[in-house]
Amino acid sequence: MPTNTEAALPPLIDRDLFFGEIQIGGAQISPDGAYISFLKPHAGARNVWVKKTGEPFSAAKPVTADPRPIPHYFWSRDSRFILYVQDENGDENYNIYAVDPAGEPDPCKLVPPARNLTNAKGARAFIYSLPRNQPDTIYAGLNDRDPAWPDLYRVQISTGERTLLRQNAEHIAEWSFDNAGELRLAMRVNDAGETEVLRVDADQFTRIYSCSVEETCAPLKFDQANKQVYLITNQGTDANLIRLVRLDPASGAAELVEEDPLKRVDLTDAIFSEQTDELLATIYEDDRERIYWKDSAFEADQRWLEEQFPGLEIDWLSHTRDENTWIVSAHGDREPGQVCVFDRKAKRVEPQYRVREQIPREALALSKSIRYQSSDGLEIPAYLTLPKGMEAKNLPLVVFAHGGPWARDSWGYHVFAQFFANRGYAVLQPNFRGSTGYGKKFLNAGNGEWGRKMQDDITWGVTHLVAQGIADPKRVAITGGSYGGYAALAGVAFTPDVYAAAVSIVGPSSLITLLESIPPYWEAERKIMYARIADPDDSEGRKTLEEESPLHAAARIKTPLMVVQGANDPRVKKRESDQIVIALRERGIAVEYLVAPDEGHGFAHPINNLAMIAAMERFLGSHLRSRFQESAPEDVAARLKEITVDPNTVKLAPKTDAAEVGVPQTAADLTPGISRYRATLEISGQKMSLDLISEIQDAGGMWSAVNRMETPMGPVADTAKLEKGSLVARERHVAQGPVEIDLSYDGERATGTMMVNGQKKPVEIDLGGAIFADSAGAMESIAVLPLADGYRTAFRNLNLSRQKTKPMQLAVTGSERVDVPAGTFETYRLEIEPAGGEPGKTTVWVAKTERKAVKYQSVLPEMGGAVLTAELVE
Repeated sequence: MPTNTEAALPPLIDRDLFFGEIQIGGAQISPDGAYISFLKPHAGARNVWVKKTGEPFSAAKPVTADPRPIPHYFWSRDSRFILYVQDENGDENYNIYAVDPAGEPDPCKLVPPARNLTNAKGARAFIYSLPRNQPDTIYAGLNDRDPAWPDLYRVQISTGERTLLRQNAEHIAEWSFDNAGELRLAMRVNDAGETEVLRVDADQFTRIYSCSVEETCAPLKFDQANKQVYLITNQGTDANLIRLVRLDPASGAAELVEEDPLKRVDLTDAIFSEQTDELLATIYEDDRERIYWKDSAFEADQRWLEEQFPGLEIDWLSHTRDENTWIVSAHGDREPGQVCVFDRKAKRVEPQYRVREQIPREALALSKSIRYQSSDGLEIPAYLTLPKGMEAKNLPLVVFAHGGPWARDSWGYHVFAQFFANRGYAVLQPNFRGSTGYGKKFLNAGNGEWGRKMQDDITWGVTHLVAQGIADPKRVAITGGSYGGYAALAGVAFTPDVYAAAVSIVGPSSLITLLESIPPYWEAERKIMYARIADPDDSEGRKTLEEESPLHAAARIKTPLMVVQGANDPRVKKRESDQIVIALRERGIAVEYLVAPDEGHGFAHPINNLAMIAAMERFLGSHLRSRFQESAPEDVAARLKEITVDPNTVKLAPKTDAAEVGVPQTAADLTPGISRYRATLEISGQKMSLDLISEIQDAGGMWSAVNRMETPMGPVADTAKLEKGSLVARERHVAQGPVEIDLSYDGERATGTMMVNGQKKPVEIDLGGAIFADSAGAMESIAVLPLADGYRTAFRNLNLSRQKTKPMQLAVTGSERVDVPAGTFETYRLEIEPAGGEPGKTTVWVAKTERKAVKYQSVLPEMGGAVLTAELVE
């Protein structure tokens, strides 16, 4: 009989076997079937290797030598190139790279050279399509011009040549191509938060389908005739589960293809033949995966594979062009994966490798699906992993909450569940309301319920296991990443007596600062996020966000807490972790803090993961009285020391509330005149010369400020009317190609119109106060402030794309002698940046005697981090 002693557990499995660098993973077969590629360590990180299909792995050679683990790679359609994406230390500004596996190796790196096809610095590439009839082409999006709305490019793989196909002036979020590689559809989210499916015609977009902010719809693939498109949708009051329909782009008519035969869960995926474009299978993820084959030959192959790997699920991973030879994986809760080459014609399976082969499968624990009632009676699906060798009684419990939160946990091998079970914990993985896959009613039940009913769903899971006698109520911990990190913070803030320890991994502590700092390329999802969380621009919404933020309930936290953060996280910025650490430090509550300087939203480098896990298991083991691995290799121990932060050293950058910002007092008024600047715009490694003209005219009771600029995309004119004396903005007019904006300011509101491609939209924005030093006349206004060493002030600008005010802070940081074409000047050096810590710093050099901006340099986040440098000519 099992007993609840550590002696009954299997031997402690070294954490390196769970979280260390993989030895072999991510196998793919080239479309021509000649090669197998895979991921394996090289040059200190996970890189791509290649071998001939019939060769042993020992004959493989590396083809990349990237210093950061490669997150995703794939073959070009013609098998000539391996393509991969990579960012900079976790900032998620991914570029697309190409390498020729047969290329001549670089003598230093010992691999063929990799070419950056998109070369977007401070910006991100989005892959839309690799058309099979254009094997040297990628259709990609780049947000280097506008970080919120990527422009559409054709990229030639062999040369890296980029061709702009469409400048994204219509706020398109996704583009969809047909089977012949023709652009047919686009998707965007309108001002009401509706998702629109648009037909792309030669000269216009036509809306053919839509779903509300609380629904899902998206095209998958065009049918065999290349006329209709398969679409997933749960549109309509009569629909709850996501189903598959076929949509006619010409008429907008949709016909049902299939929904879950058991009426339980959403459609998860559909498999199509790349040879014939026919629908091969539909997949539904219930407690376990269910697959419904439409092709009898593939169905027979599935059954044959299941016989070879009883009890395991089969994943069809990659295939040759003729779809005869496949890489398949057989996996389960206690099997990370057995990867094989499957020859369909010969009905032959050739084993390749086992994922994390050194993990003793016999020591792993069984995971099972369970269900329990939440606080309001809603049934919550979950997975429970119990430690092997111990009776399911009075166990320490780790609640592992998934991220998203619009995602779900699934049956299978889960590294954290198996790791903690090996340490003696029961592990609960709840699919709380707001999780995907269980229909839109379950998903929408989470709207506005962060930290409330969603948190109840987690808490009642603990209550359920305690009531069953499985969990010891005094030895419960909660952890997770992203939303799971938020759930850990919310657990100890809102239910402080439930948990004995918590670990928050890249979790937001304030929902207000989270939403205020989301990446610009999430702009299409902003309305959806506001609908599902709360709108920070609405007074009631802001109140909800405050109430649901663990930071605002930090005074209730008494549970031992560990916080883990990536310094370059673009989603949950470092401020989120800093501010909760400071709040607890100031109350004298002990908190452990880890910050990896080379990571983003989650850790990619195995050494960072191992350091985090070493600290995490010691932390939980000490507070929940469970076993943990005490030893750590020297490099892991050294890395843990490097990323451990003393909470006493944590400081927040000052944050200015827009409501508290006034209008700075000027030392003088403007004077009429013209200033000419020679400028350089550096973007994505390319430099562009520009001529700027700034003119101040006396317009009676107002100053008229005009900025003119000639660019390769056409002329830009920005005009502002400023009050004499105060220099407060009263009007603004912008003309730039297809965009024209007219605004009037009354001090509390901005009203007017925005015209884009002939479509006029009304604009009405709450300002909360006057706008100063924004748009035309900004440099002249700044130059007449009472500048002196140590001078500081703050004022409001207007973010037109967000349609909200942006508090700015200005500081004189020193004096410099500056040489510009207009001469040599003794200047004050000023730094101006958003008060909330967002990107977008401008440095200005103002001549002390002339009180004129003789030079300025601006980082433009709205242009992907481009840098504009302007020097006075006359």
